[in-house]
Amino acid sequence: MRILHTGDWHVGRTLRGRSRAAEHRAVLDEIAGIARDRAVDAVLVAGDVFDNSAPTAESEAIVYEALLALAETDAHVVLIAGNHDHPGRLGAVRPLLELGRVTVQSTLVRPQDGGLIHVRGRSGETARIALLPFLSQRGIISADVLMDEDADRRVLKYADRYEKLVRALCASFDEDAINLVLAHATVFGARLGGGEREAHTIFDYAVPAAVFPVTAHYVALGHLHRTQRVEAACPVWYSGAPMQLDFGEAGNEGAVLLVDAEPGTPARVERIPVTSGRPLRTLRGTLDALAAMTDDVGEAMLRVIVDEAPRSGLADEVRASFPNAVEVTVAPHLEDEPEQEEWSLDAMRHSPIDLFEEYLAAKRIKDRDALTRLFRSLLEEAVAPDASGD
Repeated sequence: MRILHTGDWHVGRTLRGRSRAAEHRAVLDEIAGIARDRAVDAVLVAGDVFDNSAPTAESEAIVYEALLALAETDAHVVLIAGNHDHPGRLGAVRPLLELGRVTVQSTLVRPQDGGLIHVRGRSGETARIALLPFLSQRGIISADVLMDEDADRRVLKYADRYEKLVRALCASFDEDAINLVLAHATVFGARLGGGEREAHTIFDYAVPAAVFPVTAHYVALGHLHRTQRVEAACPVWYSGAPMQLDFGEAGNEGAVLLVDAEPGTPARVERIPVTSGRPLRTLRGTLDALAAMTDDVGEAMLRVIVDEAPRSGLADEVRASFPNAVEVTVAPHLEDEPEQEEWSLDAMRHSPIDLFEEYLAAKRIKDRDALTRLFRSLLEEAVAPDASGD
């Protein structure tokens, strides 16, 4: 059986306020094309299809159209909820998606209630797939334990209970079928991608790779954005995000994983690059040094760190040279403030103009006279009475 493993789409994610909807459409179209060209039997989507639990109508349209496009390749699509997805919202559209050969499991349920599904491949092979959507501590550990136990004990209890759940879901795995696990979780030994929500990746939510049974032919994971294999007794992989989501992920390359599995042997895994997303890059230097980089950035979206003292119009100059710059900052060491005395009531006796001038001096801003004139004009406009005399 041939399986395509993907996840962590994070549709709805913006970059410093800029929409990435067009990129997401292109990336998901590319993934559907890979599923079609490689004639996959099943597509496993390992959660976090949305970036937040209250997605916009545009984000929902992108995700649901992508799921149906994957199903139109004659593959059976299986989706679990991640920590960014709203289980109730995914559950609400489940009946409609199932009409299009898309299986959705947004909450943990017993094997007989949908926690373990069977999928038949094009050649008649059967895959058993254990479904483990994201589980918070509150969802896996009783409230009294959360209140009374210390953090180390909570980690142990989370991992212990997670292992019991995996064991229950995988109890029927045997050598006659292809045994798969689809989970959204943090596994010890894996590396962060750089753009994950840290509260749900730190140790409180981590489990050892040993929780997954040796009888599994392949474990498809979502949650961490870097494509990687985790050392375990069976093949355990994160597909990673198919596009770079933030500048912390600038070193990651978007990908999906193509998995060939058959009874009796470990799965064979091929990494397939996904190239439709725009790369993210960080540039740093003086204005002169940055000017020499203008021909080397292509379509990348940029974070530019300028090694110049702060002054009026600096960001505009950078953006004129780099139209794709979504963030322009001054190098941190140039923003260090000299030690100042604490504010006192005496300071409140100064006029707003005096306080603004003191601020500019403390920040070592150039063009202080021009900025002060502008501030004075804005202040006069703000406090002037309107035409009605109110």
